[in-house]
Amino acid sequence: MSDPLEQLSDAIADQVARAAPSVVAIHLGRRHCSGIVWRPDVVVTSEQVLPSKTDLTLTGSGGETQARLAGRDSSTNVAVLQVAQPLQASRPDPAPMPRVGAMALVVGADRAGAATARLALVHATGPEWHSMRGGRIDTLLRLDARLSADEGGPVLDAAGRLLGMSTAGPRRQTLVIPAATVERVVDPLLSGGRIARGWLGLALQSVAIPQGLRAAAGQEAGMMVMSLATDGPAEKAGVLPGDILLDVDGTPTLSARALAAKLGPDRVGQTAQLRLLRAGAAHTLSAVVAPRPA
Repeated sequence: MSDPLEQLSDAIADQVARAAPSVVAIHLGRRHCSGIVWRPDVVVTSEQVLPSKTDLTLTGSGGETQARLAGRDSSTNVAVLQVAQPLQASRPDPAPMPRVGAMALVVGADRAGAATARLALVHATGPEWHSMRGGRIDTLLRLDARLSADEGGPVLDAAGRLLGMSTAGPRRQTLVIPAATVERVVDPLLSGGRIARGWLGLALQSVAIPQGLRAAAGQEAGMMVMSLATDGPAEKAGVLPGDILLDVDGTPTLSARALAAKLGPDRVGQTAQLRLLRAGAAHTLSAVVAPRPA
């Protein structure tokens, strides 16, 4: 009987070998990142590492091919590439949510398109969350690894199933964009090039409400309106510089992330109720949420 560690090593290597055809290198001049063959003619990768150029060269197990940047969404950090010639590969089956401490495999590609791998542990998990730009991420999944050119590649569980796409988060944390999140944005990005997010046209700064005004506000903090976009939804609704935004649709809004979470794609075209503090009194205005300008 072989040694248990040897069996584990062989099992990990086998999982990486099976996933290798679904990984490509995306060439970005002197550097490269990794991507996942999501469909034979579609590759997904981490949006934040891509330059503004739209024509890209990919290298994988099937050789070199060309691709066009079809769409990108900074709020979920997903970019979608349309491949010129279909690739003979498909992504692994989706994985269930792992437990903290479970093993994960971060798979990438070197410049020649050959698979690379690093072993990680699931450092933290959590429920649905929103990025700083308002993107809805279906689950929180953080790894204890560090990324380099493997960013944008697949993250697998110990059974070789797909957890999602690797990406670098704040403070060099490694996050996984869940497969469900990627799948949700692929088709809108292919058809429209971007995900429409809600926008009010406000520049805001978090502030503490003076003690004497807290009774009128009903809370201790808010967000002061520093400036407004010309002809933006907030300006059209009558919001003025110096107003303090207290809540949106009855939910206190104390940070830019909280506001962005309220303005997802489903809110475009809908009316938002903005409660403001102005001249010591609370006022409510109605603003029609517009798509965020490109």
